[in-house]
Parts: sequence; C-alpha cells; structure tokens
Amino acid sequence: MEAIEAESYYKPIRTIENGDLEAGFKQADHILEGEMHIGGQEHFYLETNVTLAVPKGEDGEMELFVSTQSTSKTQLLVAKALGVPANRVVVRVKRMGGGFGGKETRTTVLSTVVAVAANKGHPFYGKYKVGFLSSGKVVALDVSYYSNAGHSVDLSLSIMERALFHMENSYSVANVRGRGYVCRTNLPTNTAFRGFGGPQGMMVSENWITDVAQSLGRPAEEVRRLNLYVEGEATPYNQVLDQLTLDRCWDECLQRSRYQQRRDAAELFNRQNRWTKRGVAIVPTKFGISFTAAFLNQVASRVWVSRSKIHILRHTNTSPTPPTAPSLTPVLNPRLSRLASRTQNPKASWEDWVRAAYFDRVNLSANGFYKTPDLGYSFETNSGRVFNYFTYGVACSEVEIDCLTGAHKNLSTTIVMDVGHSLNLHRIGTGPCLGGFTQGNRVPLHVEGGFMQGLGLFTLEQLHYSPQGVLLTRGPGSYKIPSFGDIPTQLTVSLLRDAPHDKAIFASKAVGEPPLFLAASVFYAIKDAISAAREETGVFGPFRLDSPASAERIRTACQDRFTKLCPPADPGTYTPWSVQV
Repeated sequence: MEAIEAESYYKPIRTIENGDLEAGFKQADHILEGEMHIGGQEHFYLETNVTLAVPKGEDGEMELFVSTQSTSKTQLLVAKALGVPANRVVVRVKRMGGGFGGKETRTTVLSTVVAVAANKGHPFYGKYKVGFLSSGKVVALDVSYYSNAGHSVDLSLSIMERALFHMENSYSVANVRGRGYVCRTNLPTNTAFRGFGGPQGMMVSENWITDVAQSLGRPAEEVRRLNLYVEGEATPYNQVLDQLTLDRCWDECLQRSRYQQRRDAAELFNRQNRWTKRGVAIVPTKFGISFTAAFLNQVASRVWVSRSKIHILRHTNTSPTPPTAPSLTPVLNPRLSRLASRTQNPKASWEDWVRAAYFDRVNLSANGFYKTPDLGYSFETNSGRVFNYFTYGVACSEVEIDCLTGAHKNLSTTIVMDVGHSLNLHRIGTGPCLGGFTQGNRVPLHVEGGFMQGLGLFTLEQLHYSPQGVLLTRGPGSYKIPSFGDIPTQLTVSLLRDAPHDKAIFASKAVGEPPLFLAASVFYAIKDAISAAREETGVFGPFRLDSPASAERIRTACQDRFTKLCPPADPGTYTPWSVQV
C-alpha cells in the first residue's frame, strides 16, 4: 500500500478499455465498489535453484549443470559475465525437480554470481466498481490491479498484462476498463508462477460477481450463468470467441456434481447447526493460450524416434540447443523414396534406411519454421488477436467450516475441463479420486495437480513479512502447502467430450496452467459458508475476504458475539508482527 500511496510504479501502466463506461454506469440500477488482496505464493519446488559450473580449461569454455527453465538466457548471461562468446558456454538440464515459473529468470542470478534472491509469485491487490441491473446482469466494470514486483521488474509487466486479459474471466461486460499498475518496492524481486497473472485477474472478477449476487440476495450460480459469454461475443480486447464451450462445461458440471441437491442439503445442514456451516460454489474459467508477446509464439517440432536411436554429437557448438524441424516428413519422404527405388528391401528398418542414405550420400537433414498465425495485440489501439484459443473449465466445490476456529474441510470438488481432443486420453482420462487416491490411474494428473496448487494459493499458503521486510515464513516449518488432508474427500475430474478445436495442435488444448484457477471454487464455497454464519446474527450482503482464506480470516469474517469481544486495534496503536505486502 505504501507503493500505491507513493505512486511507485514501473512503466508502462497498462489500460484496456471497451465500450462507454460512463453510459454503462448510468444504465445500471445498482453500483457497488469493493477491493481484494491476493497473497503471493512460494514455488516450493523440491529441488531448489542450483548450479554446478565446470571450467573446461580452454578458451574460457564453461559447462554448467543448471536447474532452469531458461537454458538460452542462462547461456547468454553467463557468457556476458565471463566476457566470452556464448558458444563457449554449454548449459545442460537433465531434469528439473519442479519449476512452475520460478526458474524462468531467477536461476540466472545464481548461475552468474552464485547467489540468488528470494522470489515468489506476485501479491496482487484489486479495486473495482461494478454497475449492474436488478436482474443481475453486469453492464459496467472499472477495475484496477496492483502487483508487488519487488526491487526489479523481472517478468512483472507481462504478468500484469495477462491479469488484465483475464479481468472479466468468463463474463460478458459491455462497458469495461481495466488498469494495471506494477508496484516498485524494497522487497526481493517476484517472478512468474503457474498461471502467470491469469488466476489473480480472474480471482478479482469472481469477487465482484459474488458481490453482485449477495447485494441482490440472489443465488450466485444464477448470476454467474446469466453473465457467461455466449458464442460470437467479443472480449474487452476485441477478440471474438468462437468454438465456445463454457455453457457445455457449466451444464455438465452442474449435472455431475448434483449441484442443486448439494445446495439443498447444505442449506438444511446450516439450519440444523449453529457453529458448523457448509458452503457450495461453482466457478468457471476462460484461460487464454499463447504468449502475449507475439515473437514468442514460434515453435520447432520433433521427429519421434526411439531414444536409443538418437545421438547428438557433442563436438558441435549447437549441442545445448540443437535445431529441430517442423514439416520434416514432406521434405525427407521424397529423398527416401528415391532410395526405395534403388534398394532391394523397401521394408527395411530405420537403421537400414539411414545406412543406405549414408552410403548413397543422401542428406537426411531438414529444417523449417512455424509461427502461430494472426497473433499480435496493440494496447494503444486495443486491436489485434491476443490468444490463439482458450481452454475452458468449470468446478463445483463444497466445504464445511468451523465457525469457532476458522478451520475448514474440503468435502467435494467436481471439475469439467475442455481440453479439446486430448492426445493422451488413456493417461489424462476421467474418473473419481476419493480421499486423494486415484482409482485405476484415470484421474487427469495435470488438472488435479493444478487444482491442488491453486488450493494452496487461495486457502492455505500465506507469506508473512516483518515490518522490516524480512520473510518470516521460510521452509516447511512455517510455510504450509496442501497435504493429503486438504484434498477434497471426493474429487472427480472429467474431460468434455466431442470438443476438438481447429486452432489447437492436433485439436488438443493446453492443460498445464488453466486448471489452477478452478480452486477458486473452494475459496468461494468458504465465502458461501461464512455468509450462512453471518446470517445467523442478522448480517447480510457483500463482505471482504482476502486470499488466502486462512483460519484467522474465516473466523473473523463469521461475525458473532465472540468476535465483537475482540475488535481489531486501531492502526498506529501497536506494532504488527507481520504486514501485508
């Protein structure tokens, strides 16, 4: 907050605006304002940032064994630090023990000066003003995002851009403005995390849609469904949505989760129990797939040959980053066909073909290039195509909270994801996971893992800093990530059938980052349960609940005769043990 007051921002300040905001608010029957803080998150990979540097003793050559997601950047920065050409630095990564974005840039610090700063996912703060009709239809939105970048910008500007591109989540708003401020502070640099700003952008949107429902006294699922995008509508950044499956995911999730039965049972349970409450929430996601920087949307593809048949010659300078070749088959097939006409065994093995090509002096090397077509966006004109396509999903969760302690249990979660025509249905198939144990190895591991990481972000993992800026929650002794007991007792993941997408590779959509945000369904189920507790004391309407939904925050938000006995102290009358950054 000090950075906001001092207007300490990295440039540029991004803005996306569409429609007529002033006219939208005049059209609205109701206007409300709100705010929300979303805490940062530790990457908590099992293998920390590590580098082994081996001087080769000749011409300044250096070989590095690094746990990094960015071999090229590491190679270039190490070469610059050593004052040698990049081709004298070889960077090797055999495997990583976890990355999640934390090893995209920050490992280069360790690789160059053998020292690394603490780095986390960005804390976000969102302020919004929303106008809506009595029916629940949102007609105007003005939202501002503030992220804590730390003492250097790193990837923070790109992360903020993605947050803005997800500021409306899955909801159609005719008149909208989003502004993104990247705050410069004295804390260690924050960096990328799974979702890259998208979950934070969508989290604030789910907060204002929940506020709209609570202010009208209407079921949140009705207001969400009313505002969902439909086929052919355009986003605030003017990208038309085609091949939209949000409605299918929504309806299937309602059916698979038995939403109405759960809602009715939860309301009955709440009437019968004063100090234990249950909540249910259903939340959608619309996650854009592509880099927001157009030049990054280029790719090299691979030829599938058994690993035992492949060897990269180590005396070439390209061994760390060997060239690969898209559209390789059409190039090589004519050459192999010429060999076939001259060989006595046209059904020979791979080795026989390569041997024949070698002795006949046929070049079996080819290269090519591919870029994702029609991508590119301008903030100045609010035009261009930001994403190649979107991955859609919906999750329904039910929780139970203890109103006296703030503890909560995750009773059930049902997820429906549209991942197109999956390339690995036998591995990413569908099925229930009861008590955290997979039945028949059919649970989509990417979806399940992303969901659990989001569960930590929104309900458990909390970074505490001292007033002097010292991180207090370091290591598993004080920083808690999800464990077996936090997995929903009943977890079911299903893939939407018959939903191929012609812009995705082989009609199969990305599934790594999109599921993380669906854990917000647990957060808003907790908020629903808190609402039931507050109604016991005659407190209705919207209220603020920051993320993560810790036991302390849940207990305080329940608002009963006990919380009134312990009102918060006035600011400035005490020194806090930790501060919110």
